[in-house]
Amino acid sequence: MRVRLNVYFPPELAKQVSELAIRRRISRSAIVEAAVASYMSPDGADRLEAAFARRLDRLSRQVQRLERNTGLTTEALALFVRFWLAVTPPLPDEDQAAAQVKGRKRYEGFVETLGRRYANGKSLLDEIPEDVWPKAQPDSE
Repeated sequence: MRVRLNVYFPPELAKQVSELAIRRRISRSAIVEAAVASYMSPDGADRLEAAFARRLDRLSRQVQRLERNTGLTTEALALFVRFWLAVTPPLPDEDQAAAQVKGRKRYEGFVETLGRRYANGKSLLDEIPEDVWPKAQPDSE
């Protein structure tokens, strides 16, 4: 036995249901019944949950890469600064001006080289193999 229900649709949705019924050569009731059954099906919720899980997994991998890259960048900078401070002797006052001019020229060359590498898509992070820098461990929940 079937139960009659009266439902109201916005005109555009009712038009779409009618057009689909004509194209598929089935009744409008069959279309609405299938849509309601699909909406109430637990499989629909499972599919949605699976899609969310895939998206969360992808986001987790992206965050792990960001953590790795940030850690590597910080370590590279710290290592450079430590090395530079350890090997650079202080300059006498009379050599300071010439050293500043030379330093500005070197810095300009550094920025130019960095810009070229960046424009070509090259990166220090790409040159370091994954197995050298440990991957971030997933959080255990």
